[in-house]
Formats: sequence, C-alpha cells, structure tokens
Amino acid sequence: MDLSVAVWRKASRSHEDGDACVEVANLAEFVTVRDSKDPEGPKLILSRDDFRRFAYVLKEA
Repeated sequence: MDLSVAVWRKASRSHEDGDACVEVANLAEFVTVRDSKDPEGPKLILSRDDFRRFAYVLKEA
C-alpha cells in the first residue's frame, strides 16, 4: 500500500509531552496508525469498521 499520500495528524488522545504520540491518517478505504516518534516504522492499517472497533476497545480499557 502506498502511504506517500497519507496526511498524518496527531491523535486527540496523544500526550503533549511526547511520550505517547500516535498519529492517524485517513485513506480512501482505510485508517492508518503509526508511532509519531518512528514515522518510518511499522504502521497499523485497518478498515474503517475495524478502526471503529479498535478505538472503542481502547476507550473502554
């Protein structure tokens, strides 16, 4: 998957002090998540439905 067109934004729940920064990018069919401290590192690519479930589970934790 080509992520060169992804526009990354810091997740609203990320900490300002930089120790837990997560960025997300909305693509046509997917939502992609990465660690902002390692932008070239691995990315989690989820369908929109899977991302909703993922976010729900994280909020409940």
